[in-house]
Amino acid sequence: MSTTFTLDTATSRANPTPQPMRRLTVPKIRARKVDGATAEPIVMLTAYTARQAQLLDPHCDLLLVGDSLGQVIYGLPSTIPVTLEMMANHAAAVVRGSYHSVVVVDMPFGAYEASPEAAFAAAAHLLKTSGAAAVKLEGGAAMAETVAFLVQRGIPVMGHVGLTPQAVNVLGGYAARGRDDAEADKILGDARALEQAGAFAVVVEGVVEPIAVAVTEALGCPVIGIGASARCDGQVLVTEDMLGMFERTPRFVKRYGDIAATISETAERYAAEVRERSFPGPDQLYQPKDD
Repeated sequence: MSTTFTLDTATSRANPTPQPMRRLTVPKIRARKVDGATAEPIVMLTAYTARQAQLLDPHCDLLLVGDSLGQVIYGLPSTIPVTLEMMANHAAAVVRGSYHSVVVVDMPFGAYEASPEAAFAAAAHLLKTSGAAAVKLEGGAAMAETVAFLVQRGIPVMGHVGLTPQAVNVLGGYAARGRDDAEADKILGDARALEQAGAFAVVVEGVVEPIAVAVTEALGCPVIGIGASARCDGQVLVTEDMLGMFERTPRFVKRYGDIAATISETAERYAAEVRERSFPGPDQLYQPKDD
């Protein structure tokens, strides 16, 4: 399902969004999986800013405003300290910078676990203040009641099973999940419970490949893999990991660029020109007009 986009060349930092186009919808994403399979894999990347969204949007079906922004943007040690307002502000920026992809925003730790009612208040705030189309929350069968409560009240939900970063303190680290039969059965059961509760898609993260394949085959809704299997219905990565912004990345990340080196080299050239007083040069300066 390829789409050709015409970008408005007049866009700028002050007006970053091209002319309005019909945005993909949650039902269209859900409908991509027919008879247990997707004809074309679903493409999903994280985005945290308007400019980043503008660059990624033409190539993606979904943009995830992930709570990974806590580590990527704010330098926090984990996703745990991320707040609802952080998520709302970045989600609003991504919505402003996109025009095609479905924008999904993570529910941060502590915003949805207490009760379905608390989850609804937090999710409604996120969608109302940002304009995003859906929320994502972590957890399996334990969150099924909450997912159903949200969906019944008009809030689309994407689930997340397997390695769930918000539960890192309980899991004891970021190791792959599903290596024994009991854990594998739990992951499959969690994914099924989320679909039955009304989730339109489920992310499966950091699991051994046979489990990812089993989940993908068992669910009627799309399964988005990250550190899972190419046989999932789609894939998601943290964009900064994929671009090579960080020296250390999870094993499942493929680095498609080396943006960190490009930024460092560019800053080095700038610093050298400033120190030798060759920047700014004639092309960057304003001169008096001739009389």
